[in-house]
Amino acid sequence: MPVLSKFYGIVIRMLCARLMGARFHAFYENYEIVVSVWPLTIVEGDAPFWVREKVMNWAILHQQELLAAWNRCLAGQRPSPIAPLA
Repeated sequence: MPVLSKFYGIVIRMLCARLMGARFHAFYENYEIVVSVWPLTIVEGDAPFWVREKVMNWAILHQQELLAAWNRCLAGQRPSPIAPLA
């Protein structure tokens, strides 16, 4: 699962599973959430509120880049890194 971004101890990775649709995984310590890219929503997992908030804020800012990363994965290419949340 390639790493797309890292910020505040959160690691964002994307797994290319066609049947699941465009989504990414956010890891923080022992927590993991799975976020759908379109529409932007947490579909699985749990994490502290502040982690969920930062991940969703980051995803809103980079939704088009996340979709481009998903398309690159589908094409068998490595997705480009995405800027962290400042």
